[in-house]
Amino acid sequence: MRKFTLISFKLCPYVQRVAISMREKGIPFELVYVDLADKPEWFNAISPLGKVPLLRVDDGSDTAVLFESSVILEYLEDIGQGRPMHSAEPVEKALQRGWMEFGSSMLADIWSLETATGAAAYESAVVSLNRKLDRLENTLGTGPFFTGTEFSFVDAVFAPAFRYFDVFDGFMERSLLARFARVTAWRQALAQRPSVAAAVVPEYAELLHDFLRGTGAWLINPANGRSVSANA
Repeated sequence: MRKFTLISFKLCPYVQRVAISMREKGIPFELVYVDLADKPEWFNAISPLGKVPLLRVDDGSDTAVLFESSVILEYLEDIGQGRPMHSAEPVEKALQRGWMEFGSSMLADIWSLETATGAAAYESAVVSLNRKLDRLENTLGTGPFFTGTEFSFVDAVFAPAFRYFDVFDGFMERSLLARFARVTAWRQALAQRPSVAAAVVPEYAELLHDFLRGTGAWLINPANGRSVSANA
């Protein structure tokens, strides 16, 4: 029987998507946290890119360490454990993989937003995010999930992205998601999913606050004109 160990950093959205998917599939795993600011030697030895997530797979006779979240998700699907989280239809599966990449690109915009230390960089990130949110709003159906009634890998990818806004909204007069009704409904459905709620530590919001303060993020500056940005 395989034993799985997921190696994580407490704020990493890419780890969250793996943890969510493993719980959705009913795959037991052990969770081990590392500090990416002070990486232990054992971690450097097994992580080719020095990043998380890593999934250590021990089948009793051999151990492999998988890296890159998209690769790990495909592996979880390939082993046939738990319910499928990709469509069986090739075109639909390809489209789902494409939207997963779209979710990763949105995470890049969120990173730009939370690390921006000046108005120009902040506004640029908001504009890029709004373009992507517009695209999502015009793509989503009746829900509650991306493909309808079934929770898929696409949902596992976007849930950690939307979680950021739970913290960001506290610094804004109006949420960046406020004018996107379908995206908001999807966000709310994902937040209520037990696998999504369990994917972070209880102190997640506090840790993200600390990170924003540490970077001098424009987002949390009371004089940054955020009400204009939130309505962009």
